[in-house]
Amino acid sequence: MLRNLLPLSGRTAEPSGHCGVPVKAATATAFVTAVLALLPSVAEAHVKWFAPYIVGAPPAPISRTLADPWFWAGIVLVLVFFVATRAIERSATGEVILKGMDRISDPLWNRLDDFVHVVIGAFFVAIFAVGGVYLTPDLKTPAEWVSWVQLLIAFGVFSKRTMPLSAAGIILLWVLALRDYDLFHLFDYLALGVGVAAYLVLASSKNPEWKKHRFEALRWGVAIALMWSSLEKFAYPDWFYPLVEEKPFLTFGMPRDVFIPMAGVAEFTMGFGLLWTPLVRRLSAISLFFIFNAAVYPFGRVDLIGHALIMAIIVAIAADHTRQVHFLPAIKRSLAGVPVGLMAALVVFATGYWGLHMTFYGIEGRVAPAAATEMATHSHNPEQPHGPQAIGGIGAPPMGEPDLEEVSAGAPTTNTGAPRDSRAAYEATMAKMHKPMMEGMAHPDPDVAFVLGMLPHHQGAVDMAEVQLRYGTDPANRQLAAEIIQHQTVEIQRMQNWLKQRGVTVPE
Repeated sequence: MLRNLLPLSGRTAEPSGHCGVPVKAATATAFVTAVLALLPSVAEAHVKWFAPYIVGAPPAPISRTLADPWFWAGIVLVLVFFVATRAIERSATGEVILKGMDRISDPLWNRLDDFVHVVIGAFFVAIFAVGGVYLTPDLKTPAEWVSWVQLLIAFGVFSKRTMPLSAAGIILLWVLALRDYDLFHLFDYLALGVGVAAYLVLASSKNPEWKKHRFEALRWGVAIALMWSSLEKFAYPDWFYPLVEEKPFLTFGMPRDVFIPMAGVAEFTMGFGLLWTPLVRRLSAISLFFIFNAAVYPFGRVDLIGHALIMAIIVAIAADHTRQVHFLPAIKRSLAGVPVGLMAALVVFATGYWGLHMTFYGIEGRVAPAAATEMATHSHNPEQPHGPQAIGGIGAPPMGEPDLEEVSAGAPTTNTGAPRDSRAAYEATMAKMHKPMMEGMAHPDPDVAFVLGMLPHHQGAVDMAEVQLRYGTDPANRQLAAEIIQHQTVEIQRMQNWLKQRGVTVPE
């Protein structure tokens, strides 16, 4: 087994007479795990599965995140507990805690390869059963043969001879997805796919020096995927607004603009923790497991299928008994290495995310109107409607057949066949806009009054554009509506930032 291939790097073997974990050690472990688990996270549901998004739209400037005190509050909180965990890990108590974890996870550790193979196979069977997707609910495809490739991948993971073929199939599906989705969008899934493919190749290898790194490949794949996707909460916080507004329990009672940046910090730092020392990565994995599981019920089967592979790999990380630390081990073992490593990771990933977006789309961003309208939400689930879909927004499914009496009377119909519904939706946008707009313009400072009046005005334009995309059929109007959403959203962010800089409360 793997633990025979990876010595403990100077640590002594567990005494045969050891009989338990001291209470103080168990308490410390539980405390650190609980704190990490309680750090806010949007239940880790991938927002692109449930809410409108436009990848090519310009992201919020990184300076906005760096100026957010809640971002730094989350960073400081995590650093305190990561450093505390490292301090415990370096002591005799840390080894006792790790050995206690080893005993609890022994049954899984002894069959960990079997567990990973079954999970990978089951995941691809589930994706095959869903049909019409590449590797995740987010990536739709009309090609039926893609589903059969996924079934072959599932069968191939159970034999060392065919594991490399399954690995090649995973990479092939990602490459094929480039035909329908741009490269920046697919970065979300590249790291995880490469991690799983690398595991299959290494697990089938006859070279023990290669094979011993197979679980590490999985760990890096999940960690990079989590850290990259977490940046969406800083670059596009508005993608998360519909979910937060519809399901306020996700915020644990915190204001939206406090919760979302701290949720991004939690996801990024726990992904970072998976790459650190044994106790840090195992506690991070345990915390992530609880958070991912919390998303299953409120977000339904789409979330369960989409995250099943990540959740299983997280379980494998929590059960990993190895003590070796690769890639800058001296820094990782140092207490000062925790803040240095985290800051370096933030710089690398933020530079990569904003830099690549600017390289792909330019400073002003780029929006393909068809993508903004037809692909706003790829996987509507009628059993678990979310965001604008639940109220007739972008990406919602048709609402039924046309009203025959209205059609016979000459009423204009749309792609939904619900003219009275579209009229009510337009009227609702005006009713929502009027009062806050008038109240804002009553502010004694004319500059503040202008911004407070324009904010609901712009939001009203966005709301009207979403109604047009929901009910309208004219291509020119739909393109105009998509452009309005893009540009007005950017201007809303600028006005909100202006108010925050002057200490004016930003209206929700």
